[in-house]
Amino acid sequence: MIAVDERVQEVVRRFAELEKRLADPAVLSDPEKLRSVAQEHAELAPIAAAGERYLRVKAQLAEAREVERTSDDAELVELARAEIEALEAEASALAEQVRRMLVPRDPLADRAAVVEIRAGTGGDEAGLFAGDLFRMYTRYAEHRGWKVELVHVSEGELGGYKEVVFVVRGKDAYGDLRNESGVHRVQRVPVTESQGRIHTSAATVAVLPEAEEVDIEIRDEDLRIDVYRSSGPGGQSVNTTDSAVRITHIPTGIVVTCQDEKSQHKNKAKALKVLRSRLLDMKIAEQEAERARERRAQVGTGDRSAKIRTYNFPQGRVTDHRIGLTLYRLQEVLDGDLDELIEALKLAREAEQLEASPAA
Repeated sequence: MIAVDERVQEVVRRFAELEKRLADPAVLSDPEKLRSVAQEHAELAPIAAAGERYLRVKAQLAEAREVERTSDDAELVELARAEIEALEAEASALAEQVRRMLVPRDPLADRAAVVEIRAGTGGDEAGLFAGDLFRMYTRYAEHRGWKVELVHVSEGELGGYKEVVFVVRGKDAYGDLRNESGVHRVQRVPVTESQGRIHTSAATVAVLPEAEEVDIEIRDEDLRIDVYRSSGPGGQSVNTTDSAVRITHIPTGIVVTCQDEKSQHKNKAKALKVLRSRLLDMKIAEQEAERARERRAQVGTGDRSAKIRTYNFPQGRVTDHRIGLTLYRLQEVLDGDLDELIEALKLAREAEQLEASPAA
């Protein structure tokens, strides 16, 4: 709570300075300076107001504790204890409110999320697990009222997937799903195992913010575009024309394929969106890796090779290794009940950002 208290005091001090500057003739006579000061003043106003309430309640709590500790009047001590209980609850609620207000808003949180799931180690079982993860995220999207657009599917054996790429559209889609990136591990008896032995398999998940043209510039000369005949689900008409598109970004070697649409033009547009998102994600990952070198990051360093979560079927548990959270609700989680996991990860990320963010 010390970090919150210090940040609140800094914000309140800064807000008081801005109040004085808004009355300074030198600022009032300079339109550019006035605009800058007024904008920062407006941004800090709600945080400062909540912060002042929080500091006021903390001061009252300190006074009540002092009365409880020093008074010889039993009735007064009893009143102080009742007041302490109420003030502690109010201070805790205000601290949480202020803490969240202090966390810098992720400008990409409202973007659509491009989700890529790939089977890892484990052969056919890894492909089946990739299918389980795809179902889990689509169920979660349905629960949130989000829309899912399929971009690319590469089917494996036994009904699983080698790779599946889809876009999730809805309020805070990327902001809520971004912490799902990493290696997901499953421990269970595969359907192909005749001896009943538990196997460990894995799949990787990458969640990228959908990029806009203004975010990433892609030059035509940096692209190699191939078209080919689609295969897989979609009906016979999908397979009669060269509608599938494969785009290679020559400078980075990134390859994106799309065959979900019957139109080559639509598949190219979808593939370019995914390419932009991957390039933007590379840029973000580099920035986060740089910040991670300066501190020990709990969540979101951009490292996709790290094992982040285990789904253990014999014990019916899901464990997120980054925050040490274990839930004994495996089936519910796989059915899309991700709220508790996602909220806990967001809180951990916010705490990290609060600790790492500079003074206001």
